[in-house]
Amino acid sequence: MSAPSDTSELVSVVALLGAAVVAVPLFRRLGLGSVLGYLAGGLVIGPFGLGWFSDPQAILHTAELGVVMFLFVIGLEMRPSHLWSLRKQIFGLGTLQIAACAAALTVVGKLFGFSWPVAFVGGAGFVLTSTAIVMQLLGERGDIASPGGQKIVSVLLFEDLLIVPLLALVAFLAPSESAGAGSRWTAIGIGMASVAGLVAAGIWLLNPLFRVLARARAREVMTAAALLVVLGAALLMQLGGLSMAMGAFLAGVLLSESTFRHQIEADIEPFRGILLGLFFLSVGMSLDLAVVARNWPLIVSAVLAMMLVKGLCIYFVARVARSGHGEALDRAVLMAQGGEFAFVLYSAAASEGLIDATLNANFTAIVVLSMVLTPIVVILARGFMPKAEQSMEGIEKVEGQTGSVLIIGFGRFGQVMSQALLARDVDVTIIDTDLDMIRSAEEFGFKIYYGDGTRLDVLHASGAATARQIAICIDDREATNRIVELCRHEFGQAKVLARSFDREHSLELVNAGVDYQIRETFESAVRFGQAALVELGMDEAEARNVAAEVRRLDAERFDLEVAAGTSRAGIPLLIGNTAPATPTPFTVPRRESKRLDASAPVQDATGA
Repeated sequence: MSAPSDTSELVSVVALLGAAVVAVPLFRRLGLGSVLGYLAGGLVIGPFGLGWFSDPQAILHTAELGVVMFLFVIGLEMRPSHLWSLRKQIFGLGTLQIAACAAALTVVGKLFGFSWPVAFVGGAGFVLTSTAIVMQLLGERGDIASPGGQKIVSVLLFEDLLIVPLLALVAFLAPSESAGAGSRWTAIGIGMASVAGLVAAGIWLLNPLFRVLARARAREVMTAAALLVVLGAALLMQLGGLSMAMGAFLAGVLLSESTFRHQIEADIEPFRGILLGLFFLSVGMSLDLAVVARNWPLIVSAVLAMMLVKGLCIYFVARVARSGHGEALDRAVLMAQGGEFAFVLYSAAASEGLIDATLNANFTAIVVLSMVLTPIVVILARGFMPKAEQSMEGIEKVEGQTGSVLIIGFGRFGQVMSQALLARDVDVTIIDTDLDMIRSAEEFGFKIYYGDGTRLDVLHASGAATARQIAICIDDREATNRIVELCRHEFGQAKVLARSFDREHSLELVNAGVDYQIRETFESAVRFGQAALVELGMDEAEARNVAAEVRRLDAERFDLEVAAGTSRAGIPLLIGNTAPATPTPFTVPRRESKRLDASAPVQDATGA
């Protein structure tokens, strides 16, 4: 009896997959991007196209899990220390941008003839940018980890937090008195309790849970546990009246320090990609062409006006926050649309009697149409971007490399380091993110690929999985630590050599399992000291012996510090703190040599 129903459901699944498989490659081939392909595919098969689906909202609610998982993966990349470093951008830049856009869009709504409360609801919904679309577009460009991308992510996080006070404002503005002050304070309390509960679970339960499951050596159970964490966090936030995506993001941040985070990310990735594509398909289906046709003057003019006003506000806020013209323009273009949380806000306003069903449909159509237009606007805006900031002309992205040695970073350190390998015709792959440097290097005959070594997919494309050695030559301490962690976890066959910033960093790298590390200034400083002795009149052979003794004593100090776990353990072995075993026959004319006072600050000495 259930066979026809089962067949119908199977046809629906096939239709969804078919729309994605046909539309996305076609639109990418045309240079229009995968997001627009998904949206167009959804519009074609939806109730206002071929009519294969009659209830896109049901699919949209399920597909929102794709956004949830996307935010979880982003959270895995955001260590608490990094998130804390973004606090000024999240609350400072976020507050400024949201306040400016909300005020301007409310005025736009008033100019269209709506009352102030209705204009505010319409504008506030449009302020909430589509996290899914922006993150997908940033991800396709590889810009999520860039400084500009991090500012956009910060504002998106703040907008996710904003949905709670906005819903409270809707209840306050509603003509009905059913939602009193007491119930609103109760809702706020429940929301705060949900966040506290999630944080407590992340600190005391998640890591022990994954350790127990790892001992069971059941891959499918680990996958189920990863899904449980994501969906459980989303459910907890939803029950607390908060954003599901925010709950997943917090869960990701709490697991970002875990040794299992790479495995969790690999388990979640297939589900994230499929569900996020389903989300874009369902947004395309939700564009009610009948509503647009009936009210096209209002909807079209409102979409253009609100996208323009919001984009201008974002641009001017970015410029006030000292972003360059290109970065400000890029942010304005990417974030000028409304987002999926507007549907929640408009539904709440309709249920409270603040807007009627027709106005809800119009507002929803305006937001959906803005989401559909965003990828097109991004493409059209490329011609107005400063050439220096967007041009990848002549730059080849790394893909499918298989070199014996992978060198990450081709600055001054990497350039010198590579000479010995290139002189012996070692098969080397070199990646960097500095476009000017890549172009300059190619003028001298070097082949440098564009690639961010902190990204696992880029490391795979660079041949890290088959490389015998991975040499990390960048001058960014945090990025070096991130790459070392990825290499030790994912590419155990490769020897890892790393450039260290200072002594403390060297200890971190040794504890992380690198095979070789060297402080970026140590060897040159030793040679410099050797030359200083020669210039003072010491015999060159004796000066070389002194330099060798400095290296030996430093190595002994470092071994002691590694064993003790702190750089202060080696202070007694500093040459200035230790009297020489035998008096040196060499003296400096007319000057007294000074020993380093044991009570003097040792920051420079221990950090060398």
